[in-house]
Amino acid sequence: MGEMTVSAETTLAVLRAAGLTLATAESCTGGMVAAALTAIAGSSDVVECGFVTYTNEAKTRMLGVDATLFDSDGAVSEAVARAMAEGALRHSCADIAVAVTGIAGPGGATPGKPVGLVHFACARRGCATVSRAEIFSGDRGEIRRQATLTALALAVAAASPPPPP
Repeated sequence: MGEMTVSAETTLAVLRAAGLTLATAESCTGGMVAAALTAIAGSSDVVECGFVTYTNEAKTRMLGVDATLFDSDGAVSEAVARAMAEGALRHSCADIAVAVTGIAGPGGATPGKPVGLVHFACARRGCATVSRAEIFSGDRGEIRRQATLTALALAVAAASPPPPP
C-alpha cells in the first residue's frame, strides 16, 4: 500500500471516529486531496465535497474569496488559503475544510514566491482557522504529492482541536 493510500485511510478513520465530515478547496493539487480520499471505498460518510478552484475567478465565484486579496496578497498566500478553507465551510455542510494553493511549477515563480511554495489552511466550525506554508522540492508531480499529504495531515490534526481558552 502506498504512502498516499495509508495517509488517506488514516484521515478517513480519524475523521470517521470523531464523527466529522470534510470538504476540500484545492488549487495547485487540482483535486488530488479529494481523489486520494474518494479512492477508498466507503469514504462518502466523511467526504462531503471538493472544490477545485484553479483560477482566481473560480476561487471568488465558488468559495467567496475576496477578489482584492489576489492583488494585495497574491493567489499563493496565507490570506487566500484561509479564505478558501473558510469559504469551503460556508459553501458546504462539512465540519472541516482544508485548502491548498501553491506553485507546483515548473513555471509560475515570482520574486519571493518560488516554485514549490504551497500555502495550506484548515478551518473547522467553531474553531480558529490554522494555516501553514511549505516549500517543497522536486518536479511538479512531487510537489503536488507532498502538498496532498500535508493537506491530509492538516485534516487529521483538525479532528482534535485544542480546548477553548
